[in-house]
Amino acid sequence: MRVCRFWEPKTGARLGIVFEETVVDATAIDPRGCSDISAWLALPDPIEYMRGLTELAERSRNRLHIRELEHLPAPGSRHLLPPIDNQEIWGAGVTYQRMRQSHVDESHGGKLFYDEVYDAARPELFFKTTPHRVAGPLGSIRVRSDSEWTIPEPELTVLLSPAQRIIGFTCANDVTSRDIEGENPLYMAQSKTYNGCCALGPTILVSDDPDFARDLPISLVVIREGMAVFRDETNTNQMKRSIPEILGWLSRDNDFPFGVFLMTGSGIAPPDDFSLEPGDVVEIAIEGIGRLVNRVVKDTLPPETPTAFGV
Repeated sequence: MRVCRFWEPKTGARLGIVFEETVVDATAIDPRGCSDISAWLALPDPIEYMRGLTELAERSRNRLHIRELEHLPAPGSRHLLPPIDNQEIWGAGVTYQRMRQSHVDESHGGKLFYDEVYDAARPELFFKTTPHRVAGPLGSIRVRSDSEWTIPEPELTVLLSPAQRIIGFTCANDVTSRDIEGENPLYMAQSKTYNGCCALGPTILVSDDPDFARDLPISLVVIREGMAVFRDETNTNQMKRSIPEILGWLSRDNDFPFGVFLMTGSGIAPPDDFSLEPGDVVEIAIEGIGRLVNRVVKDTLPPETPTAFGV
């Protein structure tokens, strides 16, 4: 089962159930339970509910072709939205050996922090951002105006309900200003949280099985002027910590009344001489989950502002 969030010009944001190349308007079937992501997650059993709704949706003849939604967000047209409304996004860091070394290399005096957290019982967890800073499929991610070294970080992302049950998985781009983070670990919040600092989507794969995510290929491609200037891949089997372990720490002394997204860390580290530039197209793909594409800008516009480009 896959759930998307899309914009309908006459009625606003809607939830959809994705069937290969078509989408059924789930909000039309149940306006109360599918009014938004938060309403769905607040149900006693969101996964079982979505199974039942999917059976009803299979019989619907009122379908949108997925291509009708896969284009730039623009006023007056249907398009995919990031699959988030009131949820926070949190991140887990230094969960892959490769990223551990990358942080050590970038840091000025922070080697001890990154070395120790990789092997410590307590993982690195940080607040990433709020929904209004998040770009959806084909939306714009940003390079900070005061950063000269910004990288994409492709991450498997888990959705939890308010009851802190795993509901599903999606793709995320944890855009990071490496020069700011590397200058001083205390600057991490500024390097991670700003307008356009994150992308999410394109859909939510509904599943409560953490074993599903143990062996998933993840790829990253950055296209500049029609050419791939960076390409790499990793696999979730390279994660040091399991998803239940990370989630267990996230839920300690914390609650999430609307649910929460947790990015599980990146295993891809572009070289030190690579930085995102305005106009770049970033493509993230996670096998079995989907492909997230975004354009890079460097300005003061919010991530949902339309920016014409072709992919």
